[in-house]
Amino acid sequence: MPRFPALHRLGPAVAIAALATSAQAAPEPWPMVGRQGIIQQVIVPLDQARSRDAYLQQIDRLCQGKETCFVNFYTNSTGAAAELPLPDAIANEATAVMRRSAKQAAELFRWSCRLAMPEPNCF
Repeated sequence: MPRFPALHRLGPAVAIAALATSAQAAPEPWPMVGRQGIIQQVIVPLDQARSRDAYLQQIDRLCQGKETCFVNFYTNSTGAAAELPLPDAIANEATAVMRRSAKQAAELFRWSCRLAMPEPNCF
């Protein structure tokens, strides 16, 4: 059974738009190196390191529901082996952190100061 069985009945432009929307709806998962306690360690593709929307899509995938969820994000520009504990080459390339506390009913997203994003309160 084709993945999009009804698309052949639509015009070519509508079919292409439907396929593009489907592809955008399911972003490629970023590699998770592992967990240290409750904190997930995730590698961010270099070309998405400054895209808040890309992070939000990954957070939705990694942290479903309202449960407590902590994620640290890093790039890996040197191609170092992604393992725990993180090698310095990766640990020194933090990009963002996300903290969601179910107990406190609060969520925090902060950029790393090294990215020089135009937002205050970086780490």
